[in-house]
Amino acid sequence: MTTHPFFPQLEHAFSISIELANFHQVQPTSMGATRAAVFAASGKIEGPRLNGRVIPMSGGDFPLVRPNGVIDFDARYLLQADDGTVIYMQNRGYRWGSEEAMAKMSRNEPVRPDEYYMRVSPKFDAPAGPYEWMSRHVFVGVAEKTPGANRIHYFVVL
Repeated sequence: MTTHPFFPQLEHAFSISIELANFHQVQPTSMGATRAAVFAASGKIEGPRLNGRVIPMSGGDFPLVRPNGVIDFDARYLLQADDGTVIYMQNRGYRWGSEEAMAKMSRNEPVRPDEYYMRVSPKFDAPAGPYEWMSRHVFVGVAEKTPGANRIHYFVVL
């Protein structure tokens, strides 16, 4: 197989482990789906290009659960680098899997990564300075669903 000359290269930038709290639902919405809200209670950022924390309760995720079971994420919250710099993050993406895997996740039970698909596409708004590069690049995230939390590994597209 020949690689396309514009095939994107990815570099691991950081991972965020985020704990979620205060889950609420609007079920069903006027569109026949389920809207939820879950807040970013705390989190840790670790990686070669960014280290810090998720600012507690600075935002959350407002997913839409479609009638076919696909979860459409829309998360917004603040990050704080170890040097104190505050960075805004918006994360959009999808999670889906077998009926059994989705049921396990809704009960906060462990699920193997090969049992579901969970990918995100974040955008960052960082101030001028050492993290400005985050506002100039496209990222993709591959997520792990853990009981009561998520761990998302972010890769910058070079």
